[in-house]
Amino acid sequence: MEYNLSWKEIITIFLTLFAVIDVIGTIPIIINLKKNFGEIKALKTTLVAGALMILFLYFGKNLLGLLDLDIKSFAIAGSIVIFLIGLEMILGRNIFNPDTDYSDVSIVPLAFPLIAGAGVLTTLLSMKAQYRDGNILVAIVLNLLVVFVVLKFIPYIEKKLGVNGLGVLRRIFGIILIAIAIKIFKTNTGLLS
Repeated sequence: MEYNLSWKEIITIFLTLFAVIDVIGTIPIIINLKKNFGEIKALKTTLVAGALMILFLYFGKNLLGLLDLDIKSFAIAGSIVIFLIGLEMILGRNIFNPDTDYSDVSIVPLAFPLIAGAGVLTTLLSMKAQYRDGNILVAIVLNLLVVFVVLKFIPYIEKKLGVNGLGVLRRIFGIILIAIAIKIFKTNTGLLS
């Protein structure tokens, strides 16, 4: 495994994961979960989500091997999922609807599937086809720090950004995600010249 760090790659991966995780866009969901189910444990949620991401980064390819799938095929499928998530963010419509019948919200549905959901796991494998593991790992850790801070300070962040500010951020990251999805699709289909 190579761990030569490239800050350019780390920033690209960080921003992509940040957009897919969409912790800012899920603030209203998190607030609703806290209101309905009580305290959300920020550290517990962050650690569980991080463990899922790191495990999938290192063992996701093996899982795909068991299913007789290659990373490029998974990356193309992932680009479609990322594209749909971007559309969801821009249009303000839910394409993916998580189940809502859970008792421990710090782990399910917050750590999985809201933070480390299918889109994030797909993105990690897609990125693994393009970037070095060390850069991806640093970007995961940086995103987990952001997730932790957001979970700790949700009421403050909500007051400062307001409904309109959250909406603008969500749409900006939606456009970025669609562009990234197109790049991943083109790269893995050989259409990128």
